[in-house]
Amino acid sequence: MFSCSSLLNIVNMKTTWLPSSLLLITLMSCVSLQESRKPNFVLIMVDDLGIGDLGCYGNTTLRTPNIDQLAEEGVKLTHHIAAASLCTPSRAAFLTGRYPIRSGVAGYQRPGVFLFNAASGGLPSQEVTFATVVKQQGYETALIGKWHLGLNCKSRGDHCHHPSIHGFNYFFGIPVTNLRDCQPGHGTVFQIHKYLPYRTLVIVLVTAASLHYLGLIVIRRGLILGLLSLLAVLTGLIAGFIMMMPYLNCVLMRNHRVVEQPFTSENLTQRMTHEAVDFMERNSAGPFLLFFSFIQVHTAMFASAAFRGTSRHGLYGDAVHEVDWSVGQIMQTLDRLKLTETTLVYLTSDQGAHVEEISATGEVNRGWNGIYKAGKSTNWEGGIRVPGILRWPGNIPRGREVHEPTSNMDLFPTVVQLSGVPVPEDRAIDGHDLMDLIQGRVERSTHEFLFHYCNIHLNAVRWHPQNSSSVWKAFYFTPNFYPENETACFHTHTCFCSADYVTYHDPPLLFDLTRDPSETTPLTPDTEPAFHSVLAVMDEAVETHRRSVKPVESQMSTWNLVWKPWLQPCCSTLTQLCQCQQDGEGVVGDKTEDHVSG
Repeated sequence: MFSCSSLLNIVNMKTTWLPSSLLLITLMSCVSLQESRKPNFVLIMVDDLGIGDLGCYGNTTLRTPNIDQLAEEGVKLTHHIAAASLCTPSRAAFLTGRYPIRSGVAGYQRPGVFLFNAASGGLPSQEVTFATVVKQQGYETALIGKWHLGLNCKSRGDHCHHPSIHGFNYFFGIPVTNLRDCQPGHGTVFQIHKYLPYRTLVIVLVTAASLHYLGLIVIRRGLILGLLSLLAVLTGLIAGFIMMMPYLNCVLMRNHRVVEQPFTSENLTQRMTHEAVDFMERNSAGPFLLFFSFIQVHTAMFASAAFRGTSRHGLYGDAVHEVDWSVGQIMQTLDRLKLTETTLVYLTSDQGAHVEEISATGEVNRGWNGIYKAGKSTNWEGGIRVPGILRWPGNIPRGREVHEPTSNMDLFPTVVQLSGVPVPEDRAIDGHDLMDLIQGRVERSTHEFLFHYCNIHLNAVRWHPQNSSSVWKAFYFTPNFYPENETACFHTHTCFCSADYVTYHDPPLLFDLTRDPSETTPLTPDTEPAFHSVLAVMDEAVETHRRSVKPVESQMSTWNLVWKPWLQPCCSTLTQLCQCQQDGEGVVGDKTEDHVSG
């Protein structure tokens, strides 16, 4: 017997040994079968993976055979862009097909992501995700892994931003992100003391004391002692808060229940892989959508014992190897369940590698963004050009490369339309259906302009003219790197967007990415005759885009970002430091039951 994909390959090779009547009948059966069954979707997002970390994108020192095979069997996008260079806004855009500023998942505050489970911001309930749409079409849906789009609004259990509100029937993962605090000995990622005015307080106290003892001013000694006491109390509170952080933020949930707090990360990828396999087995009759959102390779780095020491790039490389193993397990499961030809698989990263990532002990854990400049938290290509691999045998050509600009926002309209319904027309959708492009029915991307935000600020714009092969990119401001000979912000651990940390450009910095993909040399009117006319078109597009963005409540305001004790998820009580360990789980039919010990 021949599979449908094998028969399509036979047709493509114009083979004549198979009887034409039998070939026609079988092909008609394949078409009928494929039209009658909606495709499954396995959408895989790795956290902070650099485009240069994969063998299929040119890496020769890390082993990623399973992901490389995925690229060989499908389509590889080489100009695939994340809609934001940080986790929270990037994931909001991926799920909704919309720039994050449209949903309010962008703000003026740094660093532009949720740092606490007990924050009140998140992806608004009125936003429509691809999971919401396909669930309405009869799909079983699951999110395994990282969410990072909020949890509660007004009380600990309201779960107004929970994945279930956004179309996921099943959730096993972490509601915020993996942090240094979740790894013993790695130290805190927050460095809260940096944001408090200790230096100012000390200067004021020393100055006041000096002037007092010189007789220039008279200050009551009690006032100075009171200020010193206040400083000591403040320091103690902050130290206690930092010590509690693993119990507050390192939370593992199954559906609406906390099952482990703080979670143990070492074998978490294996556990999540098992969950993904189990979900596909339970729903093999389909249709289903699985969003596997890796916690790796984000800080703090971890890898299970089987993968430690397997790479030439320390713990980071070991984590990449483990991710590749997990992808292989998912692909093998699809093969075993005979779902390969009925499943669209997509693999990407939420943004570029974090090039400033160095552990508390000084170990370099950063990934590689290939030829592209800088990394995560910037809109240089290294921060937003990410892997993009799609495989669907019999429906997507094998071994095809697409060099046209595409976006991770494109998955929303692609998934929605393949599920059998049109894209919503009651809101602006910035993604474009990928199928015509990756199937080869069209040669050019429908993205003429792509806009790149840093928090709420429009940072850069990309233009692919309809009558040209060029891809122009203009920067209105760029981050100030430190040290100056690096393309990173080592002084702040990540680059910021606020005025104190950037340089503004008038006229904007202009690059032609087809000639200078590494963004090494900005163009000038002397080196590019079309300099002014190109910028004029881009400025007009920016103004049109800005008029299309309607004001919404900012989910990243100071109030929505700060820690609120009454929103803290906790499997015991705050006085018991919110501690519990998973006691086991049982699966009955399609429902999972949890048993948790406090």
